[in-house]
Amino acid sequence: MAALRRLALGLAGPCGSAVGRRGVRALRRSPVRVLPPKREEQAAAAEKRQSPVEAAVERGAAGPGLWYEKASPGDGRLRKAVTIAKSQKFRDRHGQVLLEGRRLIVDALQAGAAPRALFFSSAERLRELPAAPLRGVTLVRVRFEDIRIWSELVAPQGLIGIFSKPDPAKMSYPAAQLPVVLICDNIRDPGNLGTILRSAAGAGCEKVLLTKGCVDPWEPKVLRAGMGAHFRVPIVSSLDWESVPSNLPAGVRVCVADNKDPGAQAETEPDSRGAGRSASSAGNPKAPVKPRPKAAPPEHEDREGTGGIHTPELAAQYYYENWIQTPVAIVVGGETHGLSPDALHLAASTGGKRLVIPVVPGVDSLNSAVAAAVVLFEGKRQLLQRRHKQEDERQKFPVV
Repeated sequence: MAALRRLALGLAGPCGSAVGRRGVRALRRSPVRVLPPKREEQAAAAEKRQSPVEAAVERGAAGPGLWYEKASPGDGRLRKAVTIAKSQKFRDRHGQVLLEGRRLIVDALQAGAAPRALFFSSAERLRELPAAPLRGVTLVRVRFEDIRIWSELVAPQGLIGIFSKPDPAKMSYPAAQLPVVLICDNIRDPGNLGTILRSAAGAGCEKVLLTKGCVDPWEPKVLRAGMGAHFRVPIVSSLDWESVPSNLPAGVRVCVADNKDPGAQAETEPDSRGAGRSASSAGNPKAPVKPRPKAAPPEHEDREGTGGIHTPELAAQYYYENWIQTPVAIVVGGETHGLSPDALHLAASTGGKRLVIPVVPGVDSLNSAVAAAVVLFEGKRQLLQRRHKQEDERQKFPVV
């Protein structure tokens, strides 16, 4: 330091000029931290590149009026939310379901489902959603890479939402167009159940009832196969057969889907569950038929190994014959065991029938999702045909 001072005095000259004194003062000053101008330029450029929607979301003043958080590198909320939503045990305990993708989330918001948290990769994704239902909801912006890690989609869209499990009584669904309630009996395949729900929504069913033994309708694979049907038709799940009648309209007739030809006087051998495969759904009957023994009782049939349980014999008709005159509930059985004895007893107690979808002999039966679609849309065709006929009669014979 002394050497520097002597150097400064030497620069000042023999007379101690002003240049020398300024040099000494400069050496005595504390160093000043100067930010490079590049950072300011980068911040300004980023502000210019920011879309109006994103700027509004960050400020929470204009546009949607939403606030969101930016997840830090160690933020584990997305991982925790996805883990909970993928487990049925945790879904039931916490009452939460996971929805992924713009279409599914928009359908849920429009139907009145309550969002709890929304994870998105960019403000453009947030702009695709209705803003009003998201006010006050936890919104977290995460890296797209994080969403891709936890997503189950082949092509993630950058949107994952955690919703409260919907209550059908509090949701808003499209008006039913078909006076039919669909009952799923032990449907265990997620893809089949999702497709069944999609068909029920497309046909305009009143509601769908799922008995115990069916796969959870809020399982991610079922949601993907349903394509938004969960928010277009009421779904009541985990019902035991004792509570099914209380979820049906008064005076309803319960029919079962089947593939046993009503013209063939045949029955199948009993299976270990006590449900005759002759009355299984169009999803499974595989056992060969044999002629009916003459000594067999016409109305009931004893089942071996079931403690004397009787399975009623139902009248049969083809599915394309008229069956939609009164409110109807259709039972579609599972892929493995077909219809349960409880389904057959409920159908018999309401005067229901077997709606037969005939298949070529020797060919395996239709699966449960296809059988449900065939019966439901045939019912819709019959209903529209009857309405058109009534309209034509009113036009031919107007009331004076």
